[in-house]
This record gives sequence, C-alpha cells and structure tokens, in this order.
Amino acid sequence: MTTTSRQAESSANTVLGILLQGMMRGAAVRYENTQVIEGHPGLRPDIIITDNQRSPVVVESEYMPARSVEREAVDRLGLAVVGDTRAIEAAIALRYPSDIANASDLDNAIRSARLEYAVFYKDKKDKTLRFPASGWLKGGVSDIADLIRLVSVSQREIEDAADALQRGIERVANIMDEMNTSAPGAIANIAQRLSVPNAPQTRRMACAILANALIFHERIASIRQCVKYPSQVCAKGVVNAKSETLATWRKILGINYWPIFAIAMDLLEQIDASNARRILNTLELTTGEVNSLGVTNSHDLTGRIFQQLISDRKYLATFYTLPASAALLARIAVSKLDGVDWADANAISKLRVADFACGTGALLAAVYEQFANRHERAGGNAVDLHKPMMEDALYGCDVLPSAIHITGATLSGVQPQVDFNLSRLYTMPYGRQPDNIVKIGSLELMQSSSAMALFNTNDPARRTGSRGEETATQLIVDIPDDGFDLVIMNPPFTRATNHAGARRDVVNPAFAAFEASKADMDAMGKRMRNLGRASCYDGKAGIASAFVALADRKLKPGGVLAFVLPLSAASGASWQKFRRMLARDYADLEVCSIAANRKDISFSFDTGMAECLVVARKRREDEEAESAVKFISLTRRPDGFLQADLIAKSVLNANDDARGIEDGPYGGTPLNIGAEQVGELLETPSLPYERGGGWGAVRIKDYSLTQTAYALTQSQLRLPSSPDAAELKVAPLTSVGSRGLVHRLIVGPPNPAPFSKVPPSPTATYPALWNHNARNETRIVCEPDSQLRARRGMEDQANAVWATASRTHLTLDFTFTSQPLTAALTDQKTIGGRAWPNIIFDDERLESPFIIWENSSLGLLLFWWHSNRQQDGRGVTTISAIESLPILDLRALADAQLATAQKIFDEFRELELQPAYLADADANRALLDRRVVCDMLGFDDAVYEGVRMLAAKWCAEPSVHGGKRRPAGARLVV
Repeated sequence: MTTTSRQAESSANTVLGILLQGMMRGAAVRYENTQVIEGHPGLRPDIIITDNQRSPVVVESEYMPARSVEREAVDRLGLAVVGDTRAIEAAIALRYPSDIANASDLDNAIRSARLEYAVFYKDKKDKTLRFPASGWLKGGVSDIADLIRLVSVSQREIEDAADALQRGIERVANIMDEMNTSAPGAIANIAQRLSVPNAPQTRRMACAILANALIFHERIASIRQCVKYPSQVCAKGVVNAKSETLATWRKILGINYWPIFAIAMDLLEQIDASNARRILNTLELTTGEVNSLGVTNSHDLTGRIFQQLISDRKYLATFYTLPASAALLARIAVSKLDGVDWADANAISKLRVADFACGTGALLAAVYEQFANRHERAGGNAVDLHKPMMEDALYGCDVLPSAIHITGATLSGVQPQVDFNLSRLYTMPYGRQPDNIVKIGSLELMQSSSAMALFNTNDPARRTGSRGEETATQLIVDIPDDGFDLVIMNPPFTRATNHAGARRDVVNPAFAAFEASKADMDAMGKRMRNLGRASCYDGKAGIASAFVALADRKLKPGGVLAFVLPLSAASGASWQKFRRMLARDYADLEVCSIAANRKDISFSFDTGMAECLVVARKRREDEEAESAVKFISLTRRPDGFLQADLIAKSVLNANDDARGIEDGPYGGTPLNIGAEQVGELLETPSLPYERGGGWGAVRIKDYSLTQTAYALTQSQLRLPSSPDAAELKVAPLTSVGSRGLVHRLIVGPPNPAPFSKVPPSPTATYPALWNHNARNETRIVCEPDSQLRARRGMEDQANAVWATASRTHLTLDFTFTSQPLTAALTDQKTIGGRAWPNIIFDDERLESPFIIWENSSLGLLLFWWHSNRQQDGRGVTTISAIESLPILDLRALADAQLATAQKIFDEFRELELQPAYLADADANRALLDRRVVCDMLGFDDAVYEGVRMLAAKWCAEPSVHGGKRRPAGARLVV
C-alpha cells in the first residue's frame, strides 16, 4: 500500500503565499519569515502582506480543527511591521481542510481547496471584533486575495481623514460666509460657476472642491519633482498664496487632471488675494492632516461629504450611492460580462462603461475596482489598466460641474502617478442655453444621433474632458447607441407630475433645478416627452425611467444594465413599460431589495425610501428569452465593502441552486455570511411581468410568504407547514367587479371636475368616503367623512359621477401600523375619494364576502403582495393598479356560501379590529379568519391554524410593522 507523507503547515503556507503573490502584484507577500515584527525578531507570522498604500495584513493558518488559530490571529493585532509605518489592523485566521496535509500535489490541492477563514480587527474603542461574528467564511485562494485587499484599507484612517476634511471645510465655509456679506459679487460668481444658486451649501460645495484639489495637489507633488507641494505655495508665510497656487495648478494642467483643477482654479480666481490666502492657509493645514493619515484615495471620503452639499438635491433627487452599495451593485453587474479575458489588459481596455448621472463617481469607481481586482487575480498589474480606463473605458456625465470634479478626482486618484491624455467625463447642458434652446442634460443623448455637441463658450465651469483644448466653442461628444458593455446608474428619482412635489408652486419638479422658470420647465418637459417616445419612459414613473430608456439605447447586445431604482419600479403601474422591456429584451435579471426599516431600506444616503438594485443582460438577437427572474432580499443593507463583497459572492453562488416561487412555502435559498443569514434568494417565472404585472417578491424577509401569495394568485392555497395544496379560486378584481373613478375626476378645482368637497352632513345628497382617519376606521362599516356639492353648470357631469357610487370601498394607501381595514362598507351609496375609491359589483350579494375576505389575513396578504412597499409600514397602490389586485373569486361562491358571508359580515359590523400589523395578536381578526376559512370556504381547523401561522409571519415582516414596537403581551391568537 502506497502512503503519502504529511505536508507540513509551513509548506502549505509557502504555497498559499506564492499563489497570493501572483494575485496581488502591487503587494509584498512574505511567508514563514522571522525578523518582520518590530520588537519581536523571533516571531514568525505564517503569511504577512504589506503594501505602501495600505495597512499590513497577517494570515495565521492551521490544519483543521485549528483550535488555536483564532487566538494567534488576535495576538497579531496592533503589532508593527518592520519597515512599515502602519500597525497591523486586520488579521485573518484560516483553516486548511485536513486532506491537504496528505496531498501529493500541494499546489493543486490548495488551488482547488474550500478554505475557511475569519477576520479579526479592532474598533474605535480598541475592542477586538470578529467577522463574521460566528461561523466561518468559505472560499478559494482568490477569495482570500479579495479579502486581503478589502481589510488592508484602514477604516480608522478613512474615518479620521473624513472628520479632518469636514472640519477644514467648515472653517473655510465660515470665511466664505463672511465674504457673502463683505464681497457678495465674488460669492455670486462662485455660485454661477457651480451652476447652482447662492446658498450656504453652495459655499460649502466650493470649499469641498478647493480642499479636494489641494489633497490631489499633494499627491501629484509627491511623485513629480516639477510640482511644488501645497506647503510651498499656500502655507502661512507665503506672501502671494493665491498666485503661487494658481501658477502651480496651471503647471499641473499642463500634465493632465483637467476635470479636477479647471473648476477649482476658476473658483479660486473669483476670490480676492486676502481671503484666498486665509482660505488656502486653512486648507493647506487640512490637506496635511488628511494626507498624514495615509489615505491615498477613497471615494468614501470627499464623495460622501460632497454629496451632502449639493444644493438642488430636492429637485434633482440625486442621492449619493453608498460605497458599499456601489460595490455590491458593481460586483453583481461585472459578473454578468461575458467572454472577458481578465488577464489581458488590452481586452479589458476595450470594455465601455457609462454612468449618465455619475454624481460623485461612486459607481464608476466601484466598477473600476472590480476590473482591477479581476485583472490582479488573473495575474495582471492594475497599474496597466489606469491609462485605458481613464482615456477610453469609463464615461461619466452629470449636469453639475462640481460632480464631474469629484468623479474626476476619484477616478484619477486610483493611480495618480499614471498620466493619461483625455477622459470621458462631461458636464452636460441643462436648462435654458445661450442660444435660447433648452437642454435636459444627459437625456439629450436619447436623440437619434450617436454624437452631440456641447457648447462651452466662455464658461470655465462647463469645461469637459481633461485637456485645455476641449474648452473650444464646440465639443463633439461621441456616445454611440449600442456601444456600451455596462451602463450603471443611480439616476434622479423626480417625477414630471407634481402630485407629491416638494413644493406646490413648482409646476414640474423633474426640471425645477437651477432656478428654472415655468416656461423653461414646460419646454424641458416637452423635450423629454419627445425624446422619450417609443421607450420605457413614463412621466408618472419619473426621470429615472428616462435614464433606464437611455441605458437601453446605449447598451450593445450582451451588455449589462445595472441600476439603483426606487422600489416603486417593482410594482408601480407607471413602471409597467420598464418591466415589460426587461422581460422582452433582457436575460439573467436579478432584483435586490432590503427587508428592513428606516435608513436601512435604501442603498443610497439619505433617501428615506426603499430602493432596489436591478441588474440584467441585454439579449442578443439569437438568444431566447429566459423564463426566470431572481430576487434577492437582504435583511439589511451592506455596511462595508467586506460585507458587500461577501453578499455578492453568496448571491452568485446561490444562483446555481436557487429555490423557486413555485416550490411551495419553504422559503428561498438562504444567503449566509458565516453563521449569519443575511438574506434569501428566490427564483420566479418572468411571464407575469410580460403582461405588465409587478414584482411582488421584493423587500420580503421570509420568502415562504411570497410562495403562498403567488400560489394564491394561481388559485392554490399552500400554507406554511402544509405539504398539500387546496384549490381556492382567485381572480383579478377587474374580473369580479369594477373600480370607480380617480379622485381628480370627481373634485376640483384645479381640475375641471364637477364637485367640490365640504364637511359631512347626515342629510348629504352626495356623501363621500374620502380620507383616512384611523380612529373612525376600526370597524368594517364606516361613516362618510365628507359630502360633495355639484358645481354650477356641471350638474350633468355630477350625476354621471354619482352613477359610479357604491357601498364598497378599497384602500389605496394602507398604513399597516395604524389602520385596520383593507376594505370598508358604507350603509348608503357613497362616492369613494382619494384614499377610498369605489368598488362596484353587479351583484350586491358580493359586497359582504368582499369586505370580510379583504380584511381577513389572506386578504391582507394579497393586498400587501400587490402593493408598493416603498415606505415603512405602508402598502400603497393606485386606482389603475387595483384592477389587477388578486382577490377571492366571489363569483365561484355558492348561494349558501354567500348567505354565510352575509351572516359573518353582520356579526363583525360592530366588532373592533386592531391595526393590521397586529393581525396575528388580534382576537377579532383571528375570529374573522376562522369564520372565513372554515365557515364560508369550508376548510378544516388545520387550514385555519396554517392561516394564523401565516398571519404571524406576515406581521413579522419589516415592511408591515415598520419598526413599530408591538404592545406588551401581543402574542399569536389561534
């Protein structure tokens, strides 16, 4: 019998170190070395990775069961590495599979091994933390390399640098605030060059740009002897700080970096010498403090601060994509690029990536990082990518020149020592132009020509590109249709309508930025409608749908679309064309949302609304349409690059064995980081979306609810813990009844509607149930809250509207945390208003079963499944969308069942129901479930108990309870 000798751990470490070195060309990887730890010459870390731009990382490893490896990793934290100015902030504990010890080919064994590992680090309070908190991460050598790249970036340094930069900006902002009084003309000129009104946040934006330019100035000076340091041109003691700084910046422009320094120079030129000296002196100190912390480049630094300063955010609705969210979206999107040889820098340079609303460049930077990491893992050197990335691959457009500045600084700073001759960063014309024509920014690219002209005349703030000669009168920008491999965006969310505008005096919020006049807004809205024809753009969905249409136009077959969108894109009726476009023209669709509350519901900073990530690949002509869509629901948004990377890997690994929506109420495929479940993945058919239906499987923590809801839409009752399905006929509401009129056709002004609305009266001719009042809506029978009066001369129209009155009403805006009712009945015919439109049945006997069904747990589930869950604790729909609301097919009920339904209704008309989020603990709701499930529908106690378990699961959903604390003692009632 042949035996193999046992491989020593040191041999395994040597092989692993060699493999890591091949994937990390810019770093030094040492293994089994002594004399590497300051003060501990005999200490021999298994593997230590150093990089002069990053913090050292140690890997301590053992064969399974590796009982002491975690303690050894923790012991390395805080130690100083010989020849490195930084201490060890992160240590990886790694467990080799035991079979590696007996491998005859150690290199191949480690290359193919499933390694287990965890990271240890210290927080700000010097407390040692483990990631994951329990369990182990699992992956191969390339995953270890990715992990080292992520944890070698010092989060402590980034936070300290961000704080230092913020302090410096605030000090300089105080100087500019003084200038607003003493030199208002200069401040007005600065605001004009930033293309935003003069306001405190505008002045802070200017300060951020100057600070960012000086930080980058310091980096360039450190690698180019011909460039003086900021301390030489603008520190205290320099007599002509303004002129010296401008002269140096002109020299830098002679090298490159036009997007960074052109606008900074223009701002500085507006400031008088005395105040410029004060500002530059302050920022020079700030620059020194930031750079002394060792942060060479991070789009998590100036970008996130800058985003808070954008003046017109309330109209442009541009929200900063959080760096971790950008990393998650980029990782999933880049994984869908087919046929790329990541070892070939030339092949990578041929890729074309665009963000047509780039903001601070977070998404472009995240894609660049993915390209660089994949190239290094394949054995390449990321430095080789910088010039082609900047010159050819990355396209960024924005209407704010200040945003282009930050994007330019972010991308250029990845490899500041590498020159490039041009860049594809453009400030797009927006609003009324000098030739009196209106422009709508990047959306101008929707016109038929693949190239467009940017007029830059004499406005330096409108400079585009990276070379001075591009400030000529006209610049032709070639952004061809069908020319891009990846379009990645977090577009503005504003809508052309003002039903929910930030200000009622703004006619068209989508185009209200930059102090646009009503005529300008009207003209811009008209241009958008013209350019958006025959696309998925819908004015009610908002400008975001126009950017999706633009992306679709620019993507080549096989290209990848990757967007951050409002959650309304998943279910809103105005987004139907978008969903239909994806079902028809795209494959490999994945939709990621967050089943959480408050700030964690979005992937962007400070939106206050739920968002989703949508990633899909444009089908080639010969490619058949796919029949599946994958939904990912996270328990919280990623809070760092490491977690984002691991979530993306978990998603990609789960794709091969995804549980389906038709598989029964067993939940989705778990997504785990170590022992923690961070979400679920569920595969669904795409056919419903081709018919314009919504994506119900978003923002759901427990996908067994989705499986039950979907089964109900297919007329099957499949409950948790019940393996068997029962038939229960369900149909769209429009097949059973009809809905009334939208409220804007009932009450005016400003609309030419026949009624005005006044307080209620017991003798009202035209009573109305108009608004929500939770205190008056605890029973299934409600009193009218208003009355309508026919407007003079519109009596005939009023009578036509009154003909749609009925006793049954369905809510459009259901706040689960305070309102008990999905549907309500009025004893007399009543016009339904904004919150309670009419539901009309030809057979009045269907009214009672409709009311009790909709307020049962099964009715609540289907309403929630069908609604837009963009806000905490609310399910919102529209009057057009309720036509497709799945309800019990009341037409299938026998006469005896209808009679039973009437008895149940009569029993419950005087009973109080608690808010919907307490449906599981509400004794009356439990009684209603029993009456509906057992007495009306004829199911047994086991089905009733399954419905009550379903109610408990539903009430545990974050989108239902909205984070609201349950009352003490609230428990499941069966």
